[in-house]
Amino acid sequence: MNSKQTNQNSEFHSIREVQITDATMVTALGDNLRDSWQRLLSGKTAVRRVTRFPVENYSSKYAACIADLKRCDGGSMIRPLLDRLFTEMAPVPPDSLLITATAKAGIDNLEKSQSGKPAKIEDISLSSISRFVSRKLGLIEQGFNISAACASSAIALAQGAGLIALGRADVVLVCCIDLVAEFTFSGFSALKALSPVPCKPFDRDRQGLSLGEGAAALLLMSRDRAKQENRPPLGNVVGWGVASDATHITAPDKEGCGLEQAILSSLKRAGLASEAVAAVSAHGTGTVYNDLMELTAFRKVFGKRRIPVYSVKGAVGHCLGAAGGVEVAMALQALSSKEIPPTVGLTHPMSEAKGWVSREPLSISGDYLLTANSGFGGINAALVLGKEQQA
Repeated sequence: MNSKQTNQNSEFHSIREVQITDATMVTALGDNLRDSWQRLLSGKTAVRRVTRFPVENYSSKYAACIADLKRCDGGSMIRPLLDRLFTEMAPVPPDSLLITATAKAGIDNLEKSQSGKPAKIEDISLSSISRFVSRKLGLIEQGFNISAACASSAIALAQGAGLIALGRADVVLVCCIDLVAEFTFSGFSALKALSPVPCKPFDRDRQGLSLGEGAAALLLMSRDRAKQENRPPLGNVVGWGVASDATHITAPDKEGCGLEQAILSSLKRAGLASEAVAAVSAHGTGTVYNDLMELTAFRKVFGKRRIPVYSVKGAVGHCLGAAGGVEVAMALQALSSKEIPPTVGLTHPMSEAKGWVSREPLSISGDYLLTANSGFGGINAALVLGKEQQA
């Protein structure tokens, strides 16, 4: 055996368990994970007519906006949203490695500056999130940001899990956030991607997505560090995979090759067969091509087995770079309660979704749940979450 093989085998055997010890979120559906989850289970939706800016000239008038979110001191709405996010979270260790994820950061302040209104220019850059969070929490280092379209936070979680698994970090805080701003809304309208009615994931009459906003924070730790700090785990990140189909700047590959590869990579890293997965938290945007692409990929991975699949975007909207973090936080609740939420907005399932997607909550059995996210540019990410086993 040569030295390279020896190093690879040594690294493989030193893989450490990655635990999620804390999770919090704010969405238009609720100010915390508990409230958002309960409203999601009951089939509530936060997708409503937009009042934050004029929408008469756009292809949709609907989004999931946090009603009482206001700017302060000329800064972006990112700042008060982050303040609210950490209200209920346990103290974060100062030596945590911070990984933030956002697609647009303080894009609302770019709008202000371009219209001649007072604005904090420093809130516009992607790195502003890392600076703000590290200062607020008193972290030793600023960390870094990942911006990979709508797969941003899923990739950030994969990055954090990998660093802990390989012993390169003991604690990683993943913080993801994005806003509904007119700049973003107008862009998706120009792409004809917005639904004229609240979105309907996996429905035969789906016409596009509904934008949403929110933030999530998840604290990842090695098992030894979590035990040392007496933090019981909410669940484990047992597998992760990222792949690009490199097909089109906005459209996904119709055969789902990138998502399929990401899922297979996540299962291989977890050491699991597809039969071990109890349910799938899908990207489920409600666009014609995304929903069909996902189901195509799922059929390739799971074969004839019709695994329960759900999307939360009919309830909280599409939170862009924060979508993956929001969905992982909710997936932890699903694993804990052994129940997946309904796909809000679903009325008449598309033929390919029958037997997979439900408009009612469903009980599940098993210890593993798959989450999947896809973004512009053909980027795809998948995470396998494991339920923490009781000693």
